[in-house]
Amino acid sequence: MYVNFNRSVQFLMICLIVTGCSQSPQEPLRISEQTPLEATDDYYLYKNRNNQNKNKLKFSRANQGKQHNGPIKTVWDRLLSLYALPEIEHERIDRELKWYLQHPDYIARIQQRAEPYLHLILNEIEDKELPGELALLPVVESAFRPEAYSKSDASGLWQFIPQTGRLFGLKQTTWYDGRRDIYASTQAATTFLKQLNEEFGGDWYLALASYNYGKGNVRKAIARNQELSLPTDYWSLNLPEETTNYVPRLLAIAKLFAHADEYNIPLQQIPNQPFFEVIDIKSQLDLDKAAEMANTPLEDFLKLNPGFNRMSTDPNGPHRLLIPVDQVHAFKKNLAELPFEDRVAQRRYAEEKTAKHLPVKNASSDADSEPTGKTSAQHKVARGETLAAIARKYHTSMAELRKLNHMKAGLVKTGEVLKVPALALARENSKSVHTVLPVNSASAAIKAKAKTGNTQIYTVKKGDTFFRIAQNFSVSPQDIANWNKISPKSALVPGQKITIKSSDDQPLATSTSTSTPRLIRYTVKPGDSLMQISRKFNVSLSDLHKWNAGSNIDKLKPGQSIKVLVDNNQPT
Repeated sequence: MYVNFNRSVQFLMICLIVTGCSQSPQEPLRISEQTPLEATDDYYLYKNRNNQNKNKLKFSRANQGKQHNGPIKTVWDRLLSLYALPEIEHERIDRELKWYLQHPDYIARIQQRAEPYLHLILNEIEDKELPGELALLPVVESAFRPEAYSKSDASGLWQFIPQTGRLFGLKQTTWYDGRRDIYASTQAATTFLKQLNEEFGGDWYLALASYNYGKGNVRKAIARNQELSLPTDYWSLNLPEETTNYVPRLLAIAKLFAHADEYNIPLQQIPNQPFFEVIDIKSQLDLDKAAEMANTPLEDFLKLNPGFNRMSTDPNGPHRLLIPVDQVHAFKKNLAELPFEDRVAQRRYAEEKTAKHLPVKNASSDADSEPTGKTSAQHKVARGETLAAIARKYHTSMAELRKLNHMKAGLVKTGEVLKVPALALARENSKSVHTVLPVNSASAAIKAKAKTGNTQIYTVKKGDTFFRIAQNFSVSPQDIANWNKISPKSALVPGQKITIKSSDDQPLATSTSTSTPRLIRYTVKPGDSLMQISRKFNVSLSDLHKWNAGSNIDKLKPGQSIKVLVDNNQPT
């Protein structure tokens, strides 16, 4: 909405002075509180207008104050070689730079978080001929946290709000949110920034302000200054405090990295090499299974693939995963050997059927809580928790939580009980699927939490399989499936409750004599693969790697001996 242009020039100048001299903000790296990308502004309605700003800056890479001219060995070398914005002096930049320099621990964390993503971002920056400084925009937007949410429901490294994300092709479903997809959101953000720059006649400062505040709002600020015969460059506009500090924050962090030696800021040695490869998996796949086939801990795997809301990829795509480059060969080989029907292991069926067995998740519950009998689990709001934090915890969105709890706003109260998607809870409970079962822990793994006659309620532990549980209780895997009305190919979720029965004349087995694991050495046969061996002994690929640490088992040779931990009754 336009302001009253009849106000005096004197009043406007006073406002500008007050804005320019405002106190230093709180942490300048906070997630944007202002809606960063307004989909309802005039961006897609107006044609290009001539920017009449006399002080508009046009520049090329040669204008930048300090560039890297030596060999490109690290991502920092490459980043500096792509710098294109002029290194200018301004009190706003100095204020932001001072904050960065006072928090070197934060700069270290930023580098650590950025490591997996910078090479991809620089590829997009270079391909689209954008200033290298823009690769650091996620520092300002999200502190390089792909799971970051803002109060305006912006999400991901680049903090797209839902509407703008959809405009740039970022799919958002209950399965997947493209705003958190590293690959898709980086393409969308760099495309959006390039379009904004063209819209503002090559003025990157106005383009960046528009990315934060909305193009229509920036145009209104320009129009106000034009009415008053004032300069219309970014530095002269009367903008909200956040947008006033937005560009200086980016320029300050860019300056810090350009002069890291002078500021005594250590740069982590991140090689200028791809961290991951984008793999087309063709169809839906369980994420824990994908992580296992990539020999990667699930937590690390999800950092590369944070766009998924559930423990499987979206059945309708996109069918791509980011795989660490050093595991691409193993992943492709394992995926090719995985039967198509085992890609999802009927996870959707299993999750829907077993959601009612998931425990209540709140401040006082643990993994052994009694079943809730509900299709959604619950979370009790702890002191200081926000809806965004709860959404991150359960790998879902604020919008989904609001919808599930019929909330009009995003405010929550301490002690309030919220519904959370049971599938999200299943994901939360299955983070540690790579834990190895110790040799002496079998007795603990078969404890039943409740007994009724010859029926027991067993709590699934990490690493449990139908075969292992069946062996422990001297029953068949198919019996367990029938008693619980699930498929024997279903994925078992840690914390899940399953029923174990026996006949009247045969008590349930609770002795450890038949379930104590033993270590064997398996001799690799011609044609054997690691995936085939893992299926043969009902163990995970990650377990095989841990049991054979120090041995090269990714490239098996006939006659090679590998260690396998098996149940006593399991055939070898």
